[in-house]
Amino acid sequence: MEKIAQMRKEVKAALFDLDGVVFNTEPQYTEFWRTQCRQYHPDMPGLENEIKGQTLVEIYEKYFADVKEEQVKITERLNQFEADMRFDYVDGFVDFVADLRRHGVKTAVVTSSNVVKMERVYAKCPEFKRMFDRVLTSEDFTASKPDPAPYLKGAECFNLSPSLCVGFEDSFNGLKSVRSAGEFTVGLATTNPAEAIRPYADVVIPDYIGKGYDWLAAEFAR
Repeated sequence: MEKIAQMRKEVKAALFDLDGVVFNTEPQYTEFWRTQCRQYHPDMPGLENEIKGQTLVEIYEKYFADVKEEQVKITERLNQFEADMRFDYVDGFVDFVADLRRHGVKTAVVTSSNVVKMERVYAKCPEFKRMFDRVLTSEDFTASKPDPAPYLKGAECFNLSPSLCVGFEDSFNGLKSVRSAGEFTVGLATTNPAEAIRPYADVVIPDYIGKGYDWLAAEFAR
């Protein structure tokens, strides 16, 4: 029985959000959406933080439905912004994911970004695809974060129980999605303060420096 329990606690898959988890892009997105929210919703300060983790379609439906005629303009600005933005990896990420893969852990991206955005990522970071077994985008989900659907889909694509998966997130919506999917939750304090996200995560880290498979396996087995 002890051996079976130990096997159940072994990490089989690592599922990563994109912005703020793989790439240190959240500050750039926050500034972009802050300008849009101030222009169209000056009465809702901090709205740029509430929309994190949601798809563009959901953002429009929930917060910009009253200015539907402006959505095309916002999309054009977003497309230009993403074409010019930097995709810098969170410190230590490249070595961290490589070590997981060396130990047989499956890896996937679980992002609310769409295929168009990912094509820009591939163009600027040609090594990106080699780091992951799967890349799941907004087009792959029936519901968006904080719904558990994205992370349940991540586990399903490897034919794994969610209990054998670890989800890495930085936003409140993302962390709630991982938690509600029943997966071990690692919070990245790249977007929000560690103390703010700690109630939503099993462990919180500032970045991946000095971390690898052994560290994750130890945390997962606690």
